[in-house]
Amino acid sequence: MIILGIDPGVARLGYGIVEEIKNVPRAVTYGCFETPSTMSHANRLATIHKELTQLIKKYRPVKIAVEKLFFSKNVKTALQVGEARGVILMTCAKLQVPCVEISPKEVKQALTGYGGADKQQIQRMVQLLLKLKEIPKPDDAADALAIALAGARLPA
Repeated sequence: MIILGIDPGVARLGYGIVEEIKNVPRAVTYGCFETPSTMSHANRLATIHKELTQLIKKYRPVKIAVEKLFFSKNVKTALQVGEARGVILMTCAKLQVPCVEISPKEVKQALTGYGGADKQQIQRMVQLLLKLKEIPKPDDAADALAIALAGARLPA
Protein backbone atom coordinates (compact mmCIF):
# COMPACT_ATOMS: atom_id res chain seq x y z
CA MET A 1 0.00 0.00 0.00
CA ILE A 2 1.43 3.38 -1.01
CA ILE A 3 0.44 6.47 0.99
CA LEU A 4 1.29 10.07 0.14
CA GLY A 5 1.58 12.48 3.06
CA ILE A 6 1.37 16.22 2.45
CA ASP A 7 2.42 19.11 4.67
CA PRO A 8 0.58 21.99 2.95
CA GLY A 9 2.17 25.30 2.13
CA VAL A 10 2.45 27.81 -0.69
CA ALA A 11 6.13 28.75 -0.57
CA ARG A 12 7.07 25.18 0.37
CA LEU A 13 4.87 22.10 0.28
CA GLY A 14 6.33 18.99 1.88
CA TYR A 15 5.57 15.54 0.52
CA GLY A 16 6.46 12.05 1.66
CA ILE A 17 5.58 8.74 0.09
CA VAL A 18 5.54 5.66 2.28
CA GLU A 19 4.94 2.09 1.17
CA GLU A 20 3.65 -0.42 3.69
CA ILE A 21 4.10 -4.13 3.10
CA LYS A 22 2.78 -6.41 5.86
CA ASN A 23 2.58 -3.41 8.21
CA VAL A 24 6.27 -2.58 7.68
CA PRO A 25 6.69 0.96 6.32
CA ARG A 26 9.50 2.20 4.11
CA ALA A 27 10.17 5.62 2.65
CA VAL A 28 9.84 5.64 -1.13
CA THR A 29 10.65 9.31 -1.67
CA TYR A 30 10.23 12.67 0.02
CA GLY A 31 10.97 16.32 -0.57
CA CYS A 32 9.37 19.69 -1.21
CA PHE A 33 7.75 21.65 -3.98
CA GLU A 34 8.86 25.25 -3.75
CA THR A 35 7.31 28.26 -5.45
CA PRO A 36 9.17 31.57 -5.68
CA SER A 37 7.71 34.63 -3.95
CA THR A 38 8.15 36.54 -7.22
CA MET A 39 5.46 34.35 -8.82
CA SER A 40 1.83 35.48 -8.57
CA HIS A 41 -0.23 33.70 -5.91
CA ALA A 42 -2.52 32.19 -8.56
CA ASN A 43 0.48 30.81 -10.46
CA ARG A 44 1.94 29.42 -7.25
CA LEU A 45 -1.31 27.51 -6.65
CA ALA A 46 -1.33 26.32 -10.28
CA THR A 47 2.25 25.09 -9.85
CA ILE A 48 1.26 23.14 -6.73
CA HIS A 49 -1.56 21.50 -8.70
CA LYS A 50 0.77 20.61 -11.59
CA GLU A 51 3.57 19.21 -9.39
CA LEU A 52 1.17 17.26 -7.19
CA THR A 53 -0.62 15.80 -10.22
CA GLN A 54 2.70 14.57 -11.62
CA LEU A 55 3.70 13.05 -8.25
CA ILE A 56 0.37 11.23 -7.88
CA LYS A 57 0.46 9.89 -11.44
CA LYS A 58 4.04 8.67 -10.98
CA TYR A 59 3.64 6.88 -7.62
CA ARG A 60 -0.11 6.04 -7.70
CA PRO A 61 -0.84 6.20 -3.95
CA VAL A 62 -3.95 4.39 -2.72
CA LYS A 63 -4.52 7.15 -0.17
CA ILE A 64 -3.37 10.70 0.46
CA ALA A 65 -3.09 12.15 3.96
CA VAL A 66 -3.14 15.94 4.28
CA GLU A 67 -2.45 17.89 7.44
CA LYS A 68 -5.40 19.95 8.64
CA LEU A 69 -4.87 23.66 9.01
CA PHE A 70 -3.97 24.54 12.57
CA PHE A 71 -4.39 27.93 14.23
CA SER A 72 -1.94 30.47 12.93
CA LYS A 73 -1.09 33.85 14.43
CA ASN A 74 -0.60 35.25 10.92
CA VAL A 75 -4.02 35.43 9.25
CA LYS A 76 -2.57 36.08 5.78
CA THR A 77 -0.39 32.95 6.01
CA ALA A 78 -3.30 30.88 7.31
CA LEU A 79 -5.48 31.97 4.39
CA GLN A 80 -2.78 31.14 1.86
CA VAL A 81 -2.17 27.71 3.38
CA GLY A 82 -5.94 27.16 3.33
CA GLU A 83 -5.96 27.96 -0.38
CA ALA A 84 -3.10 25.51 -0.95
CA ARG A 85 -5.07 22.86 0.96
CA GLY A 86 -8.03 23.55 -1.33
CA VAL A 87 -5.84 22.93 -4.38
CA ILE A 88 -4.53 19.71 -2.79
CA LEU A 89 -8.03 18.43 -1.99
CA MET A 90 -9.29 19.35 -5.46
CA THR A 91 -6.35 17.55 -7.06
CA CYS A 92 -7.07 14.42 -5.02
CA ALA A 93 -10.74 14.52 -6.02
CA LYS A 94 -9.93 15.16 -9.68
CA LEU A 95 -7.54 12.18 -9.76
CA GLN A 96 -9.99 10.08 -7.70
CA VAL A 97 -7.54 9.27 -4.91
CA PRO A 98 -9.10 8.97 -1.43
CA CYS A 99 -7.91 11.71 0.89
CA VAL A 100 -7.87 11.83 4.68
CA GLU A 101 -7.31 14.96 6.70
CA ILE A 102 -5.34 14.67 9.90
CA SER A 103 -4.55 17.20 12.61
CA PRO A 104 -1.05 17.82 13.94
CA LYS A 105 -2.17 16.41 17.30
CA GLU A 106 -3.40 13.21 15.63
CA VAL A 107 -0.05 12.83 13.86
CA LYS A 108 1.82 13.22 17.14
CA GLN A 109 -0.52 10.77 18.88
CA ALA A 110 -0.13 8.17 16.12
CA LEU A 111 3.67 8.32 16.05
CA THR A 112 4.58 8.80 19.71
CA GLY A 113 1.44 7.96 21.67
CA TYR A 114 1.44 11.54 22.99
CA GLY A 115 -0.46 14.38 21.31
CA GLY A 116 1.87 16.99 22.79
CA ALA A 117 5.12 15.58 21.40
CA ASP A 118 7.62 18.13 20.12
CA LYS A 119 8.99 18.40 16.59
CA GLN A 120 12.26 16.62 17.43
CA GLN A 121 10.40 13.64 18.91
CA ILE A 122 8.27 13.32 15.77
CA GLN A 123 11.28 13.59 13.47
CA ARG A 124 13.16 10.95 15.48
CA MET A 125 10.16 8.60 15.30
CA VAL A 126 9.99 9.09 11.53
CA GLN A 127 13.67 8.18 11.33
CA LEU A 128 13.20 5.09 13.52
CA LEU A 129 9.98 3.82 11.92
CA LEU A 130 11.35 4.19 8.40
CA LYS A 131 14.84 2.95 9.38
CA LEU A 132 16.53 6.01 7.90
CA LYS A 133 20.19 6.82 8.56
CA GLU A 134 19.32 10.39 9.47
CA ILE A 135 16.33 12.62 10.10
CA PRO A 136 14.83 13.67 6.75
CA LYS A 137 15.45 17.25 5.65
CA PRO A 138 13.94 19.77 5.21
CA ASP A 139 11.48 19.77 8.10
CA ASP A 140 8.50 19.98 5.71
CA ALA A 141 9.49 16.66 4.13
CA ALA A 142 9.95 15.02 7.55
CA ASP A 143 6.52 16.33 8.56
CA ALA A 144 5.00 14.92 5.36
CA LEU A 145 6.47 11.48 6.08
CA ALA A 146 4.99 11.67 9.60
CA ILE A 147 1.61 12.58 8.08
CA ALA A 148 1.85 9.61 5.69
CA LEU A 149 2.70 7.23 8.54
CA ALA A 150 -0.19 8.50 10.65
CA GLY A 151 -2.57 8.59 7.69
CA ALA A 152 -1.85 4.94 6.93
CA ARG A 153 -3.79 4.04 10.08
CA LEU A 154 -6.91 6.01 9.10
CA PRO A 155 -9.69 4.69 6.89
CA ALA A 156 -9.83 6.32 3.46
